[in-house]
Amino acid sequence: MSRQISEERKKRIDEVLSRRQKDLTLIIDNIWDPHNVSAVLRSCDAFGVAGVHLYYTDSQWPDLAQKSSASAKKWIERSEHIDAAEMVAELKGQGMRILRTGFSDTARPVMDFDFTKPTAVILSNEHRGTSPELAKLVPDEIYIPMQGMVQSFNVSVAAAIILYQAFTQRDAAGMYDEPSFSREELESLKTQWYSR
Repeated sequence: MSRQISEERKKRIDEVLSRRQKDLTLIIDNIWDPHNVSAVLRSCDAFGVAGVHLYYTDSQWPDLAQKSSASAKKWIERSEHIDAAEMVAELKGQGMRILRTGFSDTARPVMDFDFTKPTAVILSNEHRGTSPELAKLVPDEIYIPMQGMVQSFNVSVAAAIILYQAFTQRDAAGMYDEPSFSREELESLKTQWYSR
C-alpha cells in the first residue's frame, strides 16, 4: 500500500536527493557501539553522503533500531561486507580512492587531501585502529590535527570533521549544485524515499 505524501515533503526529498554525493562514502570498520554508528549516519545525512559500507568481521552488526539518531539510518544506504579484499576491489572498481584514519609516520592531515575526487574513508574502532586485513590493502592514512593532550577524537566526531572538510571542498567546487546521480537513479530513489 503506498503512503500518502504531501507536496511539501516531496519537494524536500527531491531537494535532498539532488544534493546527495554518490562518490563520497565511509567504511565503518568493526565499530561495535550502535550509538556511535547512529551518530556517524547522522553526519552522513547532514553532509549529503548517499551511502556507507559496514565492514564487520569481529564485532556484532550494530543494532540501530532503538537509538536516538536512528532516524538517519532510513536515509543512508548501507552495504554490508565481511571480505576486505572484495570490498576494496569493488570500491576501487567504482573509481574510489580509499583512505584510512591513523597516526603512522606517513599519515597526512585531512586538509592535504582533495575530497572533490571519489573518496571512501575507513573509520575504525578508536582503541584498536584499522582491521589488519584492511590496513594491508589501504596504505594511505589521514589524520585530524589536534592541539591538546588527547590523541584522538571519538569516531563519530572524527566522521563529522572529515565529512565537513569534504563538504567545504565539494561545495566550493559546486558539486552540490548538480545531482551526482543520473536522472534514472534519482527517479528510482525518489520512489523509494516517498514511501519511507
